[in-house]
Amino acid sequence: MRADAQRNRELIAATALDLFARHGAGVSMDEIARAAGLGVGTLYRHFPDRQALLESIAADTLRRLLTSSHAEAAKEIPRWQVLLQIVENCAGLPLALVKSLTDETPADPQLSELVRELDVLFEQVVERAQEEKTLRRDIPAHEVVRLLNVAVCRPGARADDHLTTVMLDGLSTSNPVRRIQQPD
Repeated sequence: MRADAQRNRELIAATALDLFARHGAGVSMDEIARAAGLGVGTLYRHFPDRQALLESIAADTLRRLLTSSHAEAAKEIPRWQVLLQIVENCAGLPLALVKSLTDETPADPQLSELVRELDVLFEQVVERAQEEKTLRRDIPAHEVVRLLNVAVCRPGARADDHLTTVMLDGLSTSNPVRRIQQPD
């Protein structure tokens, strides 16, 4: 792909992502083209329809997350810290969009493969954290990954929001969940 065509494609995807974040999924392809400063024909040459645009954004997001997660996993630090950094890296990514696309059957099988790769990597990090005894061992790794998906794959998710914080506190062995005392 020519350099200018690649720039246009990246500009369209970034503009669409920004508009979706600010105005919701109802933004039209014409609005995206206009906000990117491109003709609608240019947009459609890169993305034949809305679904193709959304799947491209999702695939790019998953690739970036996979790259950053592999980099974190390669560090020689406790796996709990790796897990926290991965959760931090998820903040600001359009993972709610990704989840909505991958919960259905995506037209692009690459999305399913990227999700599977991420889940495998996350399960490995969780298992290692459990071996290090920094993460509760009474919850299977695949269920921990499902819990983390709930925390980070929702609109407005942040690493420091209440749901994510409570979930991580509940998974950590250094922050045991305080049990409410029942009156006698």
